Amino acid sequence: MLQESVQRFLADHARPGWRDLSASLGLAGIALPENVGGFGGGPIDIALVMAELGPALAGADWLSHVAASALLARIAPAHPALGDLAAGRRRIAIICAASTAAMPAVEDGLVRGCAALVAGAAEADLLLLASEEALLLIAADGGKVEQRHRIMHDGSVSADLAFTLKPGDASLLADGDKARGLTDYANDLILAGRCAEAVGLIQHMIADSVDYLGQRKQFGMAIGRFQSLRHRAADMQLAAMKAAALTEVAIVAVDQDRADRAQAVSAACIEVGDAVRIAGESAVQIHGAMGLTEELSLGGHFKRALAIAAAFGPRGGHLVRFAEVAS
Repeated sequence: MLQESVQRFLADHARPGWRDLSASLGLAGIALPENVGGFGGGPIDIALVMAELGPALAGADWLSHVAASALLARIAPAHPALGDLAAGRRRIAIICAASTAAMPAVEDGLVRGCAALVAGAAEADLLLLASEEALLLIAADGGKVEQRHRIMHDGSVSADLAFTLKPGDASLLADGDKARGLTDYANDLILAGRCAEAVGLIQHMIADSVDYLGQRKQFGMAIGRFQSLRHRAADMQLAAMKAAALTEVAIVAVDQDRADRAQAVSAACIEVGDAVRIAGESAVQIHGAMGLTEELSLGGHFKRALAIAAAFGPRGGHLVRFAEVAS
C-alpha cells in the first residue's frame, strides 16, 4: 500500500519537493515511531520508497533525513525534535562515511576539520554526526557550521561543512563501542537504501529502452527485431535481476540486524554497481546520442545512477569487507 500510494502521487508530481514528500505523503516520519507522529516503519519501508523516489530524482535528501531521524530515535527516543522531524517541519541530515566524501575528526567531543559533499545537508536544520568515536547532534547554525552548497552532476545538491564548534555546541548522544555499532548500522542503512534507489532507476532505464526498441525503425522494421539488440536487452534484464535480488537480501539483513549484514550490503553494492554500468551504458547506446540529452528522462536517470555507484566507495573496499566477513 505504501509503494502504491507513492507511485500514484509521483504519477501527478514528476519532481516532488520536500513539502510534497512531507506534507502530502507524510514520508518525513516514515522511520520514526508512532508515538512521535511517525509511520513506525523500518529499512524495508525505506527501500520501497527509495525505489520509487529514485526515478523522480528525489531520494538523495530524503534518505539522509530518514536515516538520521531513525538513528536519533534509536538513541534518544524521547528527544524533543522528533515530533517536528516526523512532520517535516524540521529537517535533519546524517554525516557518516556513507553519506559524505570526507569525514571531519572528532576529538574529546569537539569536531575539527570539514565534511565534504554531505548529502541532504544543504537544507538541514540539524546534523547528526556518526563516527567511530562519537555520535553528535549539531544545530546547522551559520555561526557554528559554515556551509558551501554544491550542485552535483546528477542535479542533487550537497554541502561542504566547516565546523567552528565550541565546547557544549554539540550534544553527545553516544560514544565508544555503542557509537561504533550505531555508526556501522547507519552506514549500512544508507548503502542499502541507495542500492534500492539504483534498482528503481535501472528498471526505469530498461523499460524506456524496451519501449524505444519497439518504436525506433531502421531498414523498414523495429530495431527490437535485431538479434544483437535483443541480446543486449536480455543482458540488461539479467543484471537488473541480480542487483534486485542482492539488494533485497541486504535490506532484510539491515532490517533484522543480522550477523551477515556487512557481507550482504557489500555484495549488493558490488552487484548494483555492475548493473548500473551494464544497464545504463546499454540504455544510452540503444537510444543513441539523444540518450544523454535533457529531452529524455534517461539522461537524468543514468547520471543519478552513476552518482550512486560512485557514492558506494571503492569496489575493492567492498570486496575486502565481503571477504573478511565471509572468512
